[in-house]
Amino acid sequence: MRVTRPALRSALLAGIALGLTVPALAKAPAQPWKNRALSPEVRATALVKAMTQDEKLQIVRTWFPPIATGKPGAPTDMIPSAGEMVGIPRLSIPTLRESDASLGVANQIEQRKGDTATALPASLATAASFDPEIAYEGGAMIGAEARAKRFNVLLAGGTNLTRDPWGGRDFEYLGEDPLLSGILVGAHIKGVESNHIVSTIKHYVLNAQETGRMVYDARIGQAALHESDLLAFEIGIEKGRPGSVMCSYNIINGDHGCESHELLTNVLRGDWGYKGFVMSDWGAVHSTEKAANAGLDQDSGAELDDGDWFREKLRAAVASGAVPQARLDAMARHILTGVIQSGLYDDPSPQTVQPIDTDAHALVAQKAEEEGIVLLRNAGNVLPLAATAKRIVIIGGHADVGVLSGGGSSQVRSTGGVPIEIPLKGGPAASFSRTTWHNSSPLKAVQALNPGAEVSYVDGSDLAAAAAAAKSADIVLIFATQWRTEAEDITTLSLPDNQDALIEAVAAANPKTAVVLETGGPVLMPWLDKVPAVLAAWYPGQKGGEAIANILFGKVNPSGRLPITFPHAASQAPRPEPVGLAEMAHNDAASNAGSPGGQARSFPVEYPEGADVGYRWYARKGETPLFPFGYGLSYTHFAYANLKVTGSAALSVSFDVTNTGKVAGADVPQLYVTPPAGGAAARLAGFERVTLKPGETRHVTLTAERRTLSTWNETTRDWHLAGGRYAVTIGKHAGDATLKGEAILTDATYKP
Repeated sequence: MRVTRPALRSALLAGIALGLTVPALAKAPAQPWKNRALSPEVRATALVKAMTQDEKLQIVRTWFPPIATGKPGAPTDMIPSAGEMVGIPRLSIPTLRESDASLGVANQIEQRKGDTATALPASLATAASFDPEIAYEGGAMIGAEARAKRFNVLLAGGTNLTRDPWGGRDFEYLGEDPLLSGILVGAHIKGVESNHIVSTIKHYVLNAQETGRMVYDARIGQAALHESDLLAFEIGIEKGRPGSVMCSYNIINGDHGCESHELLTNVLRGDWGYKGFVMSDWGAVHSTEKAANAGLDQDSGAELDDGDWFREKLRAAVASGAVPQARLDAMARHILTGVIQSGLYDDPSPQTVQPIDTDAHALVAQKAEEEGIVLLRNAGNVLPLAATAKRIVIIGGHADVGVLSGGGSSQVRSTGGVPIEIPLKGGPAASFSRTTWHNSSPLKAVQALNPGAEVSYVDGSDLAAAAAAAKSADIVLIFATQWRTEAEDITTLSLPDNQDALIEAVAAANPKTAVVLETGGPVLMPWLDKVPAVLAAWYPGQKGGEAIANILFGKVNPSGRLPITFPHAASQAPRPEPVGLAEMAHNDAASNAGSPGGQARSFPVEYPEGADVGYRWYARKGETPLFPFGYGLSYTHFAYANLKVTGSAALSVSFDVTNTGKVAGADVPQLYVTPPAGGAAARLAGFERVTLKPGETRHVTLTAERRTLSTWNETTRDWHLAGGRYAVTIGKHAGDATLKGEAILTDATYKP
């Protein structure tokens, strides 16, 4: 057959449109979507062209198994879990089975009887490690277990910045700094997707509180938003390349998160060039045309919505042109791009449940906790405990049987069992959350490390009895707990259940008292000066007892650094209490938990701190917190010296870190930079975790992340790095200036 020049030209143009070279075009299979030499987006485009309209509509909506099971049209093989998108076998498009997975493969209120998984410690512990490798290993572990259980989309990648110290889900996230949060969530996502499954990054964006989470209107300027919460997502997406972004429940500057054209299209697609798909949070869709045209690609768990927006209503909207056909095609293309990019399309999930190396995975959880525990106080070097202690008394927190876990959709039914599980009597979280302990007894772990000691436990309910038991002990360990859950913010930073009085009474009876905090965020410590040692252990995960004991006995040198500020008083925070408590008292509580049909009234949440989240707010206000961001002690000491700073187009520093103590340990030197603008607060611009033997010195080089030094220009939609003199410090925490320098940077403008 003779090919004419016009025909050849048309073929070449078609190849260019699909991103094909001439040789690739000649060798392309009949099904180009299976050609792994092509980009995920090009393959997805080819798939969409082969799909029917019904098939496109099929994949832009997922089912919520607890409600959908048995409903007309619902699949009959759903795994009880977060959601399911029905696949298209003729095109090898897999069924997407979704699971909550911030801290492990979740199984709230045991909807899958007998199905357990490895439980990581709270994400705040991962953040406290300042270690991307720990974040990656945790993600890889969760992804491996999910795949073995036949899940292939994980609702992981929690990235919301901690703006208030009482957020109910703060424990699921990675702290208050956008650089730290972005780097670690990117590593976590990369770990999840190393298993060829999809991870989300969530909840996009400013989903910073649980009170009225479905209805509050987060109000903030675009520049401040780009320089804080959006920056965390931008860095996380760059480093992790998640297959999906989950838009949030709340309203942002007047539009619901899943209806915001500015955020879903202008920022995510336009500024950042994101190619994967946007899924909604469960029950976060409130329209058809507005949501679809704004940039929402998939309605998740549609049975929880206040209407069935992405089924017949979407079909009709496309038929009428209210939602263009090109938009529906783009929705399908984005979903398939995320599936192909993750590796799931070419390496489908197993058809049957696979074995899991639970022992190896438990060690991943234990290591994350050991690196994430923060030693806050150690007066007189009361820690580490001597293995020769003859009498150890452990008080409170159910430490005889286990360690506390946080509540909500991230709750993991952990391997090893649940020694305590308390149903909630009411409130927005009651339908899907229980107060639960993991089966990892600190008491047993302490006994194992000092088998010759008399180790006893007192529950702490009787203050006089606890003080009497503590009086003659060589060391007293008090386990103090504060429970948090999705759907509810705490309303006080004080420890509940009279625990402050318990600590005061025990410390008065025996000055050799150490407090281990199992909390989902900061707490007030009116007893701090009376207690020589305090550990922030967060929610410690399923090997938390062993990890805490290893720190207490010096088997592991504490190295965690606070990813959030601990205030002296609630009045130091930008908002003195959760906003909207009064409004929600008049609203249907069910709407706050994401249940369908709630008619809650909206209310505004103002953010006067703007981009100055956390430690930068305290610096701006001249407030001294109880413990600053980045703070943490060690059983050894580190010295910094020989700072060199270079500027011009980029800011770079180099310096020496030396372990001047007698034991090996890890340090986290932190680079803080203050821009030349008047009143600007110093920002974390770089960090590195360094492990050193006694006497060892390491030369460290850090290059500042330039977006932390820049301002966002909403008019031109780009970053501006102001030329001028920048103050540079190397410190052990925010506000510390162990080494000082400065750099002169050249004025520059650059795109995201």
